[in-house]
Amino acid sequence: MLGRLIESLDDPQVALSLIAALDDSALSERLAVAAGAARRPQSDIVAAAVRRFIDSASDDHWLQLIGIMNRAEDPGLAAMRAILAKTLPELVP
Repeated sequence: MLGRLIESLDDPQVALSLIAALDDSALSERLAVAAGAARRPQSDIVAAAVRRFIDSASDDHWLQLIGIMNRAEDPGLAAMRAILAKTLPELVP
């Protein structure tokens, strides 16, 4: 399930749908700022952030992610929210 979602992020429409489904204004703002700074579409930033997590996450990060997914009503969406929260740059006031 999570693997298929990650693979589908190459499709910009899927990535944009994911952003909308997150319904998280703070995370959306962080994504918009990151996309603006990189001069890339938000869909590209989502896909890159998820790949960066997959490539570099420690065992502890994976364990935390599994725990989040186990407690969630929608595990895939919860995983994406957690991954983006971990990988997107924090906003500087």
